[in-house]
Amino acid sequence: MRVVFLLLLLLLPLPLLVHAEDLGELSTNPYNPDSTSNPFGAGSPFKPDGLNNPISPYGSPFSNQSATNPFATDAPRLYDQQGNYRGKLSTNPYDPDSTSNPYGRYGSPFSPDSIKNPYGAGSPYGHGLRIEGR
Repeated sequence: MRVVFLLLLLLLPLPLLVHAEDLGELSTNPYNPDSTSNPFGAGSPFKPDGLNNPISPYGSPFSNQSATNPFATDAPRLYDQQGNYRGKLSTNPYDPDSTSNPYGRYGSPFSPDSIKNPYGAGSPYGHGLRIEGR
């Protein structure tokens, strides 16, 4: 009985260890193969997990994990080069972590943590932001 209990206790955290999927880099550089602006790289409309693919889980307007679904709650997450979280790449204006929420920490043009602030996290001199999905 104890062995079964210990085995269950050890296996319990396994579902919690979800591997994040690298979806590329949010940048305007069309020559970077990891850039979402590169139509032959991460920005390809044919990439199976691409943000620009309308039938992928991250580009579909109907998927809960999509950056283009205005009702998505599990949109891809953004991280800067230092690994700091920079919000969800989402068109949902009501999600507090969405980059499309004009009053939120990551969508306001006045917040230092927002990618829409040209003097903060959205500095044009910074590197692209990594995009991670589930």
